[in-house]
Amino acid sequence: MKTLQGPALFLAQFAGDDAPFNSWDAITKWAADCGYRGVQVPTWDGRLIDLEKASSSKDYCDEFKGIAAQNGVTVTELATHLQGQLVAVHPAYDTAFDGFAVSEVHNNPKARQEWAVDQVKKSLAASRNMGIGNHATFSGALCWPYLYPWPQRPAGLVEAAFDELAARWLPILDFADECGVNVCYEIHPGEDLHDGVTFEMFLERVKNHSRANMLYDPSHYVLQCLDYLDNLDIYKDRIKMFHVKDAEFNPTGRQGVYGGYQSWVDRAGRFRSLGDGQVDFGAVFSKLAAMDFDGWAVVEWECCLKHPEDGAREGAQFVRDHIIRVTEKAFDDFADGGTDDAMNRKMLGLEG
Repeated sequence: MKTLQGPALFLAQFAGDDAPFNSWDAITKWAADCGYRGVQVPTWDGRLIDLEKASSSKDYCDEFKGIAAQNGVTVTELATHLQGQLVAVHPAYDTAFDGFAVSEVHNNPKARQEWAVDQVKKSLAASRNMGIGNHATFSGALCWPYLYPWPQRPAGLVEAAFDELAARWLPILDFADECGVNVCYEIHPGEDLHDGVTFEMFLERVKNHSRANMLYDPSHYVLQCLDYLDNLDIYKDRIKMFHVKDAEFNPTGRQGVYGGYQSWVDRAGRFRSLGDGQVDFGAVFSKLAAMDFDGWAVVEWECCLKHPEDGAREGAQFVRDHIIRVTEKAFDDFADGGTDDAMNRKMLGLEG
């Protein structure tokens, strides 16, 4: 068995225009001060990273990692959630998602998608330059508006959407393989890859590509009423990354999974700071230890109630308390009476 690494912090929810969140040097010092040993980097945020340089210059990447190390943290992974979303966008979301891209490609879905693919590839190249083997992203979605089967979906609609999604991602996955990096899709509502079934539909179409993997985040499964512990057993060979995020689901006679168009505070399903929700993290960390997961336990802070800086500091200690330092010996080794082949045969009545 292997011991998880951590705690680490996803910086996407903290980067901002005010110190210490507005520069790579300052935010890594702050993360270390909160008790983190690693940070996961949103590559869309130019305040933290120059993706163009990171994709083309190992010297830049060495300097980037060096600043982090000097401040007490490791760069655990890079992330392209916003860019990955734009690899596949249904026209209903064109206006809403234009803000994820540079202004030069707004109102131009084809140019926006080309930009997004280039961004993901540059992030994979940057991961290679930093010696990082896993990369976090979203799949994007063509079929999401048709999630609920009313009106009745025409035959072949879903299949056509997943065929196209796979066709867009397969060249990226091949490039990831050249870089020696796993693409870890965060299984997430709003993406066509939002549960195990949809991940399998995609995996079949990319020919079980070895670089197509999962980012496991139990909070998204709580809100879907999906068994997040069974999910670990099913996909243990594909789970390469882990977001430690809590959630709660409290249905009422008025509201359930869909939330009634309410704000996060007023929804039945809400993201919460670690320890304030319903995820059984004792069981999650136990299963990860048993399945030899040796990646990073990365806190992704999202909470509709608690202040982010409080959630970050509490999250570091929460993860530290849950990481299981795995044993190197069996607990009953003290009763080992020794054995050999002859003894085994004798105990089974196989002598003579």
